Amino acid sequence: MIPRYSRPEMVAIWSPETRFRIWFEIEAHACDALAELDVIPKEAAKTIWEKGGAAEFDVERIDEIERVTKHDVIAFLTHLGEFVGPDARFIHQGMTSSDVLDTCLAVQLTRASDILLADIDALLAALKKRAFEHKDTVTIGRSHGIHAEPTTFGIKLAEAYAEFSRARERLVHAREDIATCAISGAVGTFANIDPYVEEHVAAKMGLKPEPVSTQVIPRDRHAMFFATLGVIASSIERLSIEIRHLQRTEVLEAEEYFSPGQKGSSAMPHKRNPVLTENLTGLARMVRSYAMPAMENVALWHERDISHSSVERMIGPDATITLDFALARLTGVIDKLLVYPDNMLKNLNRFRGLVHSQRVLLALTQAGLSREDAYRLVQRNAMKVWEQGKDFLEELLVDKEVTAALPEAEIREKFDLGYHTKHVDTIFKRVFGESRDAA
Repeated sequence: MIPRYSRPEMVAIWSPETRFRIWFEIEAHACDALAELDVIPKEAAKTIWEKGGAAEFDVERIDEIERVTKHDVIAFLTHLGEFVGPDARFIHQGMTSSDVLDTCLAVQLTRASDILLADIDALLAALKKRAFEHKDTVTIGRSHGIHAEPTTFGIKLAEAYAEFSRARERLVHAREDIATCAISGAVGTFANIDPYVEEHVAAKMGLKPEPVSTQVIPRDRHAMFFATLGVIASSIERLSIEIRHLQRTEVLEAEEYFSPGQKGSSAMPHKRNPVLTENLTGLARMVRSYAMPAMENVALWHERDISHSSVERMIGPDATITLDFALARLTGVIDKLLVYPDNMLKNLNRFRGLVHSQRVLLALTQAGLSREDAYRLVQRNAMKVWEQGKDFLEELLVDKEVTAALPEAEIREKFDLGYHTKHVDTIFKRVFGESRDAA
């Protein structure tokens, strides 16, 4: 991923230096287990840790060796041997390259998951804070982009909070699923290495043993992991699009923070564009795109092939780095989001009471009219508002068929905004476990 959309902590997980250090730890822990089983000398295992642990692996040197060997793990082991000396012959005994590569990828993805979980926690905190801030800020709810009925801006943010809470739960499960270790040797039969070695390495690396690895860890685990990242990205896009719509000039109910010195357009000095949420929409597309090749990686030949390898070298870093950046950016957007309650009320009242049409419809049916007749009367007056700019309440009050069924006071009562917000506390209790901000 390009530096523009990267954050250092996540990038570090995927650096060659980090990868080679993890490879070494896998090999060294395996040597410890082999020494316990008296397969290799205990002094050799100690030497491997001492010399390899103190080594500064030279990425350029490993690349130089790989240009000859055409094999990255062999190149690394050759370089490691330059530090360890004669005892290097005990490294990698009974293991195959996939044992190192797959276990390393599991470590990297679990570490990446921990960063992403922290990112989601920060976003949830921002959403909760702003949701309680605007719990009672009345705004118009829209369906098909058209005014529907009143809601509150706090409810909109509570919806996002609930969605990202589900995202967090899914990521926890995906992390658990991907955190598997395979040290099972060629075709995964443990013929040349005791299963205890796998158990030992798994415990040391914070993983669990893969029940059956067929030489590689089954890629359905990876497919589920990247699909989960794709769903989280879709939730990012959903909230971003909501903000983009609300920032449109003719709406302007909410707006990205526009910092001092910021420029919106090279040609039009007046512009304040939703560039951050537009960027998030694009980044979400990229993260989702990585899910498909991860799914296509599931179908490998027999016990293994390496058609998945090139894919994962790209999508592992790119998907996690991009999502990390996107979650952090969205948190900043929510934290600094400018909200305009007056514009919300102005937009809500733009069509002179139309948003109360359902309440009038229900009142007429409860007064004895058929639903068809009630709908006809309400729609007849509603169309005058759409087409002639009339006031909905005033038109209802002069409609003799309506007033024959409902007294004036009851008609007026149907235009009370408080009716639509009476269950906000219930919604907040369901989402947050409380209706008032504990802070």
